[in-house]
Amino acid sequence: MAWNDSKNIGATVLERGFTLENQGRVVPGVYWTPVGQEADRVVLLGHGGTADKKADYIELIAHGLCGLGVAAFAIDGPGHGERPGADVYQGVPAEFVDRWQSDGGTEAIVSDWRAALDFIEQQDDARATGYLGFSMGTMMGLPLCVAEERIAVAVLGLMGVWGPNKADLERRAPELSIPVRFLMQWDDEVVPRDRCLELFGAIGSKHKTLHANPGTHSAVPTFEIEAGVHYLAQQLAKIG
Repeated sequence: MAWNDSKNIGATVLERGFTLENQGRVVPGVYWTPVGQEADRVVLLGHGGTADKKADYIELIAHGLCGLGVAAFAIDGPGHGERPGADVYQGVPAEFVDRWQSDGGTEAIVSDWRAALDFIEQQDDARATGYLGFSMGTMMGLPLCVAEERIAVAVLGLMGVWGPNKADLERRAPELSIPVRFLMQWDDEVVPRDRCLELFGAIGSKHKTLHANPGTHSAVPTFEIEAGVHYLAQQLAKIG
């Protein structure tokens, strides 16, 4: 487990790359912290399918969090980014099941996220912790949030009881008890609307809200993303 690069972005955010080895898997990640102030909260950022830990929207969310005094980190999902072997995939939908299973599926990615959180806490101590991830980010994040007691609040969405780990999502959703803000796109052409509503309904939390907007899978309004960022910062501030 080690840092692999470091650079300042503008004058406000420090970005550091890291690489972990967990149960024989190589796990690349990136960590963002605000410059000039201490981050007393941290958020895990899960990217979507065919993206990676440094997708443009992930970096924008990380910078938004840093502007609120919240650190953030992301890891490459299974078969994505700089994971060994990820370069053989072409980013087409037919490959997605193979990509998801390439590093061991749900249990493996949950373990990788937990190992990454351990690493970050070794660097900057334990803090109030949240999770944000859409689409594949929810495929990873919902089981993680159930398994990991350190995660206290989540922003999820663009996913339903659907996809290669739908059985895991269906089984674990009732066990998710932390506050959840859930986004969906009413005209989603990837994940069927009824599957999204089914997953939201199955989530066991008594503190959950559904935020639906017209548009396709990737057309989430900017204001919803910004609201999710502020929601996490505010909820974690109550804990910290």
